[in-house]
Amino acid sequence: MNPARPSWNWLLALLALLLLPALALGRLGLSFDRAWLFSAAGALSLATFALYAADKGRAKAGGARVPEIVLHALELLGGWPGALIAQQTVRHKNAKAGYQVWFWAIVMLHQLVALDYLLGWPIFAAVRAVG
Repeated sequence: MNPARPSWNWLLALLALLLLPALALGRLGLSFDRAWLFSAAGALSLATFALYAADKGRAKAGGARVPEIVLHALELLGGWPGALIAQQTVRHKNAKAGYQVWFWAIVMLHQLVALDYLLGWPIFAAVRAVG
């Protein structure tokens, strides 16, 4: 597979992972400006992709690297789609097991929060009732 051309299966998986967050943002758009929400999410993903690409270039050149905590922070703030695209197209941070564990935990957290929001926060309410 050419690293710059992800497979159709990978693209379908990305679309599936974007479904719940997109639905949640769309619902949140009933209270806030939907165009602003989607633009902000897209800009954050673009910034995350750009930082991955820059870090890959620095890694090849032997320059100063972007700390992994910075990359994870951007993923957590919502830039995980850009990170996932960069991992597949730039081939950066996609083989480091420890990094991938944290990355996929962040992606699953986004899925869980989106689902919980769409269902009216039952998980949040249950956790709050226990604590």
